[in-house]
Amino acid sequence: MKTIKITFLSLVAACTMASCDFLEKEPYKITPENYFQNETEVSNFLTGIYANLSQTSFYGNDYMVLAGGDDLEFYGGSTGRISNTGLICNNTTTSDAAVTQFWADLYSGIERANMLLEHIDNVPSMGAEKTAQYKSEARFLRAFYYFNLVQCWGDVPLKLESTYSSGTVTNKDIARTDKNVIYKFNPKTQKFKCEYCLSAFTEEALKEMEEAADEGLLSAKDLGYKPNRISKSAAWGILARVYLFWAGEHNRDDQPEPAEAKSYFERASHFGQLVMGEGHELAEDYWDTFIDMCSDKYNTSGSNESIWEVEFAGDGTGDVRSEGRIGNTIGLQCADFSSQSSLVGKADPGYSYGFLWATPKLYDLYTSNNDKERFTWNIAPFTYRALDSDADKDIKGKTGIVGRTFENQELYELVTGSGWYGEKSYDYDGADEGKEFVNKGSQRGDVYKKAVAPEKVRKDLCCAKFRREYEPAAKRNKNLTSINFPILRYSDVLLMVAEAENEYWGSPTDLAKECLRDVRIRAGISDNTNELNSQIAFRNAIKDERAMELCFEFTRRFDLIRWGEFVDKMNEQVDLALSGINWNQGSQVAPFFRVTSAYQYFPIPDAEKAVNKLITGNNPGW
Repeated sequence: MKTIKITFLSLVAACTMASCDFLEKEPYKITPENYFQNETEVSNFLTGIYANLSQTSFYGNDYMVLAGGDDLEFYGGSTGRISNTGLICNNTTTSDAAVTQFWADLYSGIERANMLLEHIDNVPSMGAEKTAQYKSEARFLRAFYYFNLVQCWGDVPLKLESTYSSGTVTNKDIARTDKNVIYKFNPKTQKFKCEYCLSAFTEEALKEMEEAADEGLLSAKDLGYKPNRISKSAAWGILARVYLFWAGEHNRDDQPEPAEAKSYFERASHFGQLVMGEGHELAEDYWDTFIDMCSDKYNTSGSNESIWEVEFAGDGTGDVRSEGRIGNTIGLQCADFSSQSSLVGKADPGYSYGFLWATPKLYDLYTSNNDKERFTWNIAPFTYRALDSDADKDIKGKTGIVGRTFENQELYELVTGSGWYGEKSYDYDGADEGKEFVNKGSQRGDVYKKAVAPEKVRKDLCCAKFRREYEPAAKRNKNLTSINFPILRYSDVLLMVAEAENEYWGSPTDLAKECLRDVRIRAGISDNTNELNSQIAFRNAIKDERAMELCFEFTRRFDLIRWGEFVDKMNEQVDLALSGINWNQGSQVAPFFRVTSAYQYFPIPDAEKAVNKLITGNNPGW
């Protein structure tokens, strides 16, 4: 079981110097005078810094509509559910609520971290070892929040002291720092090129990440390979991600590649290789790690593939609310039976809006690589089927889900056959199991659709990566889940090392090929690495592999941006969508892909500009 610890005090950590109501309790003020009195209070406060990751504005829900729009996934569903607003739909404004709240959440995490770092050294009876560990975790989280700010907005205000220490309860006006100045960090010497940069992103997201790993963070082994807390492995893996994004930063501004970019690839490879020596492996089957995330478990296969997760817990019934919506908004679409208490187990596999759907491009990537394992797990090979209201009026609403309709016979045989994840999944073995679907709701069991002409094969299928059927709750909450979300997996680290090695050396090294080979072999697809000897060929293979391995984990949008391909790859989908070929929702969602270069940045929220008078203008195009 997960070991999450959330207390009342940790939840109100953001209420520094202000009253905060919680469950109608008496308002409580957290100040250095009445807090930070012992190790327990510091630990609780640190939990509050972690808690920003799980907010509704971040991984708890809204990050999906902020970072989820790319050439592999889109916001869709049934006709009545497709929205046409927001960043994911290429139709947002500077007053977008999700953008505004995400900005606020990141700065809230920074504020909390600043306050802990200002006072932890004065806490009575804090041992040196625990002090170093908690400081390192706070520094890393602050750095991670800054990285997200720079990755999304570019130039951002820097706040390196808490509101309390500044001597005022009002926010100080802080101008944006040019990201190109902020990035002026020499990773080889670990010296800053200008004094000004000491208070910038580099200190927070590079120097701090490196020092946190070196000075105080525990190893993944010391943490029992539980990915709910930051380990050295997590820090090093995220550092590799930061350096790779930094190496491609010039692309979103259409600028020439700087001479120092090559050194960033070297650093990315370096930190990725450090992770490779920490006892992490790929799980035997691709879906093992995700089944664990959905089942309220950690790395049960013994592989330790999951390195860092956003943790959610509970089913919405306890006093402490730490649930998320993974699986409910990002998951296999299913009808709502939550009000019918008698329906449990496979009769109610869990309500899901199924907001994220795969584009035909992702479908074709899997089929062209004969990648059946990742295909059948990531994009739904079936839809749930309840009883038809006309055929079964007397039992409608009482029986729930009675079977699955597979997209074709091959997928049916694959999933329900031996050696597949179907052995760990619900099996609907009713009277019609293994038969062709005849469009009668009264059919029971797993059935499959009749074969159709190639141009009529539906390739826009629902995201299936996070499946509520594995939740341990006897009766699932309608919208709230305990499913965790992966920030960093070992497969991502291997692919980052492979990419960085290829870019640094100008061709794929033996290490690069080994890393790519491991990911492909685990997926059960052919090993073609020995055929990839040029930098360009290997680069393209890495791009495809990251697409197939990491889809729906919100890395793709930022990958495309750092590669300088975001606008082109998005617009390439427009004509295919409008054609309707293999894309049932194409005509409705085509505008989502007609993006401009403005969408390589998020807009600075109007709400921030209203209170921070030193922010003038906005990002290009906003």
